[in-house]
Amino acid sequence: MATLRVSVWRGQESGRFQEFEVPRQESQSVLDVVTHIQRALDPTLAYRFSCRVGMCGSCAMTVNGRARWTCRTHVDKVAVDGRLEIAPLSNLPVVKDLVTDMTLFFDKWARARGRFRGARTRRDDFERVPPDSAARRLADAAIECIGCGVCYSACDVVAWNPDYLGPAALNRAWTLVNDARDTDNRARLAAVAGDAGCHACHTHMSCSERCPKQLSPTASIAGLKRATALAALKGEF
Repeated sequence: MATLRVSVWRGQESGRFQEFEVPRQESQSVLDVVTHIQRALDPTLAYRFSCRVGMCGSCAMTVNGRARWTCRTHVDKVAVDGRLEIAPLSNLPVVKDLVTDMTLFFDKWARARGRFRGARTRRDDFERVPPDSAARRLADAAIECIGCGVCYSACDVVAWNPDYLGPAALNRAWTLVNDARDTDNRARLAAVAGDAGCHACHTHMSCSERCPKQLSPTASIAGLKRATALAALKGEF
C-alpha cells in the first residue's frame, strides 16, 4: 500500500514539525490523515474538528502553506511527491499542535459591531424585507460566512498589522450595513473606518481567493470603504 510522508506541527509557537507515515487511501481527505495520526500513531496530537462535511469550519488548518478546510481538501489535490505539511492557522496564537485560539478573531467581530441590533420587539409584527431589493442582494452575497478563520489566516494585512479587524469581521459588518432592520449603522461605520478598519485593506484578494464558501470579503470591504467615505462627507462621524 502506498504511504504519505506527513509533517505535522507539534507544540505551541516555538514548536517543531514531526514526521509520520500514513497509509494512502482512496478519496482521502487531509482531515482523514490527521485523524489517522491521532487515533493510530500518536493519541496526544491536538486538533479541532466537528461536522466533517464542510458546514462548521472548525477543522481549518494550514496545508502545504495554504489555509484550508481539511475535511473538504482531498490529499490527491494537495500532496506533493507523496508529502504533506500540516500546521495551525497563521495569524492566531497556537494553543497546542494544530489548535489555535480563536478569541482574537471573534473579538474583532465585536469591535466591528458585528451583532445585529433591531428596534422591534417580540410584540411587533415581522419587518418585511423585499428579497429583490438592492441592499438585500448585497447582504445575501456575503451572509454565508461561518467564521472558519481561513480568510483571516490568509490575510497579509493581519500579518503586518495585528490590530487590523480582518476580512471576516468586516464582511460581517457589511452584511449588517445592508440589513434594513438594523439600527446601529452609524456606530458600525465609525467602528470600521479607523486605522485598523476597512481602509487598511490593500486589496490583495487573498481572502476572496481562499474562502471555502466562495464569498468575496474583498468586495464587502470595498463596499465599506465607499459607505464610510460617504458618511464622513456627510459629517456623520
